[in-house]
Amino acid sequence: MDHHPLILIVEDDDEIRTLVCEYLSSNGFDCLTAASGPDMDHVLASTDPSLIILDLMLPYGEDGLAICRRLRAASSVPILILTARGDEIDRIVGMELGADDYMAKPFSPRELLARIRAILRRSSSSDPRRPNEVRCAHLIINYDRRDVRTLKGTPIALSSGEFTLLTVFLSRPQRVLDRDRLLELVSGRSLGGVFDRSIDVQISRLRRKIEQDPSNPTLIKTIRNGGYILAEHVNT
Repeated sequence: MDHHPLILIVEDDDEIRTLVCEYLSSNGFDCLTAASGPDMDHVLASTDPSLIILDLMLPYGEDGLAICRRLRAASSVPILILTARGDEIDRIVGMELGADDYMAKPFSPRELLARIRAILRRSSSSDPRRPNEVRCAHLIINYDRRDVRTLKGTPIALSSGEFTLLTVFLSRPQRVLDRDRLLELVSGRSLGGVFDRSIDVQISRLRRKIEQDPSNPTLIKTIRNGGYILAEHVNT
């Protein structure tokens, strides 16, 4: 029997929830739905979704941003925020809290499908030519387990998006990557405009987890007017 990725749709609008579920189901996905945070918790108690689509404006006190923060503290499950709150600040906050992607309503179902497929490809991708495990400075990265730890064995919990971003740098050490190229490599799309800071936000979050001194990064350095660079060597 073929395995179909399971998508959990957390959305309080009945029409949108049904539309997304039916469209994804017709394109090879299994879907579960929840209309609120408590409903989502009930579903997650017995299932392990491949990806969560999360609305921001939800009932019962806990909005999508609070739910995103709570999910990310306990899990690396990919999260795609889908919301009518399309302001830049909401997008930045969503990415800051660990979302893997962000789409504003109204939206194209075909684009939503493409975004989901891209996220799932990134979260499960492997390169047969790449060693299973590499070392970079004080970090050991295992690609098969999608695991990062220090040389002392301390685990570092990264979200799916953060791990993907790290692997982009690991595959291109000591090369300057500008923001547009990074966003293309990480998400398969170009920058949405001069105010699209999603890559900067993700790099900031990644630095806080992998740098020994995030205020003075030595692994992922900023190149003025150029982008970012992984300054250390990668060893097998």
